[in-house]
Amino acid sequence: MSPEEKLKAKAHDQMEELRKRDAQAEEGGGPERREREHKQGKMTARERIEMLLDEGTFEELDKFVTHHCTDFGMEEQKPVGDGFVTGYGRIDGRLVYVFAQDFTVFGGSLSESNALKICKVMDLAMRNGAPVIGLNDSGGARIQEGVMSLAGYADIFLRNTLASGVVPQISAVMGPCAGGAVYSPAITDFILMTKETAYMFVTGPDVIKTVTHEEVTKHELGGAMTHNATSGVAHFVARDDADCLGMIRELLSFVPSNNMEDPPRRATTDPADRADQSLNSIVPVDPMVPYDIKDVIHAVVDEHYFFEVHEHFAKNIVVGFARLDGRPVGIVANQPAMLAGCLDINASVKGARFVRFCDAFNIPLITFEDVPGFLPGTQQEFGGIIKHGFPVP
Repeated sequence: MSPEEKLKAKAHDQMEELRKRDAQAEEGGGPERREREHKQGKMTARERIEMLLDEGTFEELDKFVTHHCTDFGMEEQKPVGDGFVTGYGRIDGRLVYVFAQDFTVFGGSLSESNALKICKVMDLAMRNGAPVIGLNDSGGARIQEGVMSLAGYADIFLRNTLASGVVPQISAVMGPCAGGAVYSPAITDFILMTKETAYMFVTGPDVIKTVTHEEVTKHELGGAMTHNATSGVAHFVARDDADCLGMIRELLSFVPSNNMEDPPRRATTDPADRADQSLNSIVPVDPMVPYDIKDVIHAVVDEHYFFEVHEHFAKNIVVGFARLDGRPVGIVANQPAMLAGCLDINASVKGARFVRFCDAFNIPLITFEDVPGFLPGTQQEFGGIIKHGFPVP
């Protein structure tokens, strides 16, 4: 065989090896585990990315990465990609960076290699001024790697704080998210949770039963409605994976790609001089009669469309996004239909956090004010209404 033929044969073998590894990466944990996810009403990591991004725009990074653990028999289990899919693509033509945890591979647990993949994506997002979207579905830290896995979380948390107010950060919790894994979503800008398959908590029901003797289910402890309505940790609740991914796309249509840009403008058919006669009667003459401030908001904004944030938490204040003349605006409004619109600790924190986000990303604010003051009572005073009622922007 001539030297030229040897080179061609070597190149052919290398290409075949790449095709083989590419197929292994696409396979994930195998058809049986993928089918198990589908039966639970969940998509796989790659299916989620495909639905989230514009068709054909996803470019994967570090596809052939494997873990470095040699203990506990892990040396013999080295799936390509190591259970995380990272890369970039486009949503409505705009650049975004995304990472997705694949529960079919080691339960989506975080390894040192996976942490490096996520950190790389976040660094690129900050460098290029593009949003970061995390699709969370993980059993937490990979215990076989011990402290190296935990150190990976610390590196991710650092990027979350550095990116805060620089590029939008969106977390979708679409499966389990427990222990150290919950802290990264908690310090991103928005959290979405699927209603039936997602849960978040620091310690699980079994630990709580052992320590405090309380009996509680996973969804009672950290399900989507618990965090949307009670704790306020999450901002949106979705019916399923498809609904969640659609909400992410809609949310991004209101926010800029970074803090140096203006929010994207959208064409509107709603005339600027439109008059709405219902505004003459929505607010009752009698100040003791409640009304729904959302009726006022819908009457004022473009096409009567209001994308509410934190809908189920602290309902005595309403926040969210809308458009005027096609330009995104943030809405902050007291809600007379709930607690007469009184401000309490939860409403203050909810409003302040939304205002800070809008301030960081050049989104104008419109305030609808109808408030008698702060809610009185020992519960509010003991809870620290003094410090929460006037949070520093």
